[in-house]
Amino acid sequence: MLAVSGATVQFNGKAALDGVDLSVREREVVAVLGPSGSGKSTLLRVIAGLEPLAQGTVSWNGTDISGLPTHRRGFALMFQDGQLFDHRSVAGNVAYALRVRHASRAEIGTRVEQMLEMVGLAGFGDRRPATLSGGERQRVALARSLAVRPRLLLLDEPLSALDRALRERLAADLRGLLTTTGTPAILVTHDEAEADVIADRVVRMDHGRLGPSG
Repeated sequence: MLAVSGATVQFNGKAALDGVDLSVREREVVAVLGPSGSGKSTLLRVIAGLEPLAQGTVSWNGTDISGLPTHRRGFALMFQDGQLFDHRSVAGNVAYALRVRHASRAEIGTRVEQMLEMVGLAGFGDRRPATLSGGERQRVALARSLAVRPRLLLLDEPLSALDRALRERLAADLRGLLTTTGTPAILVTHDEAEADVIADRVVRMDHGRLGPSG
């Protein structure tokens, strides 16, 4: 489905990505594992359309989408802090992208309720993000990302701000959600245990290059 070929990105003449090749198959979850500064997040931003390529291509089902803007790629991106809108309710956050896509009010209501139940937050729709725990906030962010049925979910260290016990629990929940929804995903993380729980396949990145899959 997704094919990144020869992806090269340079910052101040130095390669942040150096000829990276990566593929993701239908329903597959791939983890990109590596230390800070290895190029993991840059790769995710390239796939999302947030970072231009110096060389290489990003393709979806054989079509080059390198020139497409972010909003036309059909991907969803989730960051480690969730980036929720504090002035909106939990339901309002989950519904946001659906409203942007002009979904009907009935469709939005049904989908929001469905997603909150799926992430274990049924009945939380009227709450404000400020009243939630860190784990609950990330569940809302995940519900918002999945609500629009993205072609690909891009996860940038989504659990790294949480404590170890909560991270382990949410990693298992995230794996279950991705399996249930059949959503292909790329997980960027520095946590090997997290990658093993969530992903079907792990690739390692260092100094802007990908090593062999595991």
